[in-house]
Amino acid sequence: MQPDLLDLHVLHHFRARSPLTHCMTNDVVQTFTANVLLALGASPAMIVEAEEAEQFAAIADALLINVGTLTSPRSQAMRRAIESAVAAGKPWTLDPVAVGALAFRTRFCQQVLSLKPAAIRGNASEILALAGMSAGGRGVDTTDAAAIALPAAQALARQTNAIVAVTGEVDYVTDGQRTKTVSGGDPLMTRVVGTGCALSAVVAASCSLPGDRLDNVAAACGWMKRAGTRAASQRSGPGSFACAFIDALWNLESHA
Repeated sequence: MQPDLLDLHVLHHFRARSPLTHCMTNDVVQTFTANVLLALGASPAMIVEAEEAEQFAAIADALLINVGTLTSPRSQAMRRAIESAVAAGKPWTLDPVAVGALAFRTRFCQQVLSLKPAAIRGNASEILALAGMSAGGRGVDTTDAAAIALPAAQALARQTNAIVAVTGEVDYVTDGQRTKTVSGGDPLMTRVVGTGCALSAVVAASCSLPGDRLDNVAAACGWMKRAGTRAASQRSGPGSFACAFIDALWNLESHA
């Protein structure tokens, strides 16, 4: 997939601004997420203690809430961080990992929707469930195609005023009225833990940029797809793919 000029323009702003991105993400993906953000030029921070998270969310440029390894204490810390970010006018992004499959996280995500996320990024089953529609899924895995969830994503975007990205083999990014389609990537992206969670962090960081937020989020999806395509051409398996993926993100502009 070839980048367009808008994607490169957004990437230039991203690297120039180096968004300080507060990632309250799951325990499985923290290192990979931080490396993805660093390769793209952002500045990641993983602050989870409730008092510090509340303080840091007001300082950071963007906040990611990923419920992959949610606990009761962590949900309280996340809630305090979200409220702090909203009060400071900082955008926050929700990654509703396995929502619809598990009750505690489903309740939490439905509750924080009232705090107006700037963006929501999930797979088809997660977006369908978050929008209150029937969905299939096995924990973090989706059994629904992204296109099936597009009407739910559009409805959810209109309900929350968020940019909603439903991702899969093809990504759909919508504000409820306009929709962008992002293709590319490689099936090996599903064999490396954390690519979706890292994408949510990149989406969160992109929400802090000036300009059209729909364009910025779609660009973020495009960077990850292009890096996945390039990394797949250089790998011998999932392990080498993960390293090649980080390198491909670092070299995005040189391969434009």
